[in-house]
Amino acid sequence: MKTRAKLIASLKIWVVIYPALTLFLYLFKEPLMTMPIYLRTLLMTVSLVPLIVFIGVPFVDFVVKKVSSSSTSKTQA
Repeated sequence: MKTRAKLIASLKIWVVIYPALTLFLYLFKEPLMTMPIYLRTLLMTVSLVPLIVFIGVPFVDFVVKKVSSSSTSKTQA
């Protein structure tokens, strides 16, 4: 994988991870505070990794393709 493709992939993942983590911590702050750090980390990764891999990143890919195809069709007109 070339450097540009890696950079784009990492940006797509970050765009999904940041809001997902922020929302998760906002919603579950109180229950998580009573748990040890290793359980908090386990709970967050078990719930967020599948969300990010199967829903978040494909959604970002879909949006990028839609925006890309609409901007391409506008430049051709």
